[in-house]
Amino acid sequence: MERHNLVIIGSGPAGYTAAIYAARANLKPVLFEGFLSGPAGGQLMSTTEVENFPGFPEGILGSQLMENFRAQAKRFGTIVLTEDVESVDLTKRPFFIKTSQTQMLANAIIIATGASAKRLDVEGTRDGEFWQKGVTACAVCDGAAPIFRNKPLFVIGGGDTAVEEAIFLTKYASRVFLVHRRGELKASKIMVERAMKHPKIEILWNRTLEKVTGDQVVRKIVLKDVKSGQLEEREAGGVFFAIGHQPLTAFLQGQIKLNPSGYIATKKGTTLTSKAGVFAAGDVQDWVYRQAVSAAGSGCMAALDAERWLSKQGYSE
Repeated sequence: MERHNLVIIGSGPAGYTAAIYAARANLKPVLFEGFLSGPAGGQLMSTTEVENFPGFPEGILGSQLMENFRAQAKRFGTIVLTEDVESVDLTKRPFFIKTSQTQMLANAIIIATGASAKRLDVEGTRDGEFWQKGVTACAVCDGAAPIFRNKPLFVIGGGDTAVEEAIFLTKYASRVFLVHRRGELKASKIMVERAMKHPKIEILWNRTLEKVTGDQVVRKIVLKDVKSGQLEEREAGGVFFAIGHQPLTAFLQGQIKLNPSGYIATKKGTTLTSKAGVFAAGDVQDWVYRQAVSAAGSGCMAALDAERWLSKQGYSE
């Protein structure tokens, strides 16, 4: 069975950046970029224009940005395998990694599998409908896009994230509607006060999103009053799901310590996990920032942490 110094599980900005740094350090990394579990390249593969990644003043398509990352990783010698890791055995070193096609051993592992945004299964919001055509799950990533400017925008959710995204969107929207299925928000008291006092935010209590319609982009939504059952159609320029994210950690089967929210716990200021020789980067360990640039930065950190750890263990190139 093949044994490698470093295996990176996951792609996107974190995984590909880790691969670039590790490959340039002559660690000869193997990267499993995923296949059925999600698009290789992560969430940016389903994003259109990315305008907040440094170095691209005119913006760049998310898919093109990730292809650039991938090409750069391969240029320095990263072995890229388009496969999903099904399981790992972290009980002893070298670690064991298994996909449906491949089995290998690794002296160190970087986990960069990311997190998937939770979405409601509502007509009009699915892939192939209006997802990324006015329906999204990241206001900070997409809210400044031209299609959302000076239009009524709807945020679905009732926690701190939903309120934060609603407030962020007020910079661009004509008005922001916070849609919540209950009669009170789950957000912290201070965030609730900010939302209720903001002149451009209106909270739609006891409502659920039932349908999204449009032409090339979102034009209207249908809301349902959960108490009366009455349906209401409203003009809409965009819909933003803010109901949380699900870190992709199931394949670890409890072998790594997670925080209370289910994200991989890392030592403060590092990418070190509870298991020596295993590192975590990107959204799989970041429930706060969740941006492409911060994920790339943590990928760099993970590669440097892994390189130093491998050197201390006496593993040769």
